[in-house]
Amino acid sequence: LSAGRIVLSDRFLLASLVYQGYAGGLSREEIWQVGQVATGGLLPDLTLILDIPPGMGRVRTGGTRDRIEDRPELYHERVREGFLEAITDQEASRGSAYYPSPMVRIDATADPQLVFNRIQREVRSALGFRSRT
Repeated sequence: LSAGRIVLSDRFLLASLVYQGYAGGLSREEIWQVGQVATGGLLPDLTLILDIPPGMGRVRTGGTRDRIEDRPELYHERVREGFLEAITDQEASRGSAYYPSPMVRIDATADPQLVFNRIQREVRSALGFRSRT
């Protein structure tokens, strides 16, 4: 970042808020405070939320699972609800109550190539290469 380069990450503070807070029952406010210290207040310019029902996601990922992926289906449903709530909050108030960074929901149930194309459009738009429409 300090070199002015583009940095992509597969997870950031929103994932902690959702996985440990919303779905895990820990205080989102405390997670937010710790996250702000850990990141120096940095937030992404864009957060893409790939929305897919947990059962379908498990089929697509296949293979070995980690301790989070091995949690019960109810936990994964709560994770999805947490991400969708963050987007709903953002749309309703022009900023999520607990994550004030731009978010875009992408329907990940679509064909993988269509999902990839949408991701490319959103990233290009965030970088100023073209509009999201």
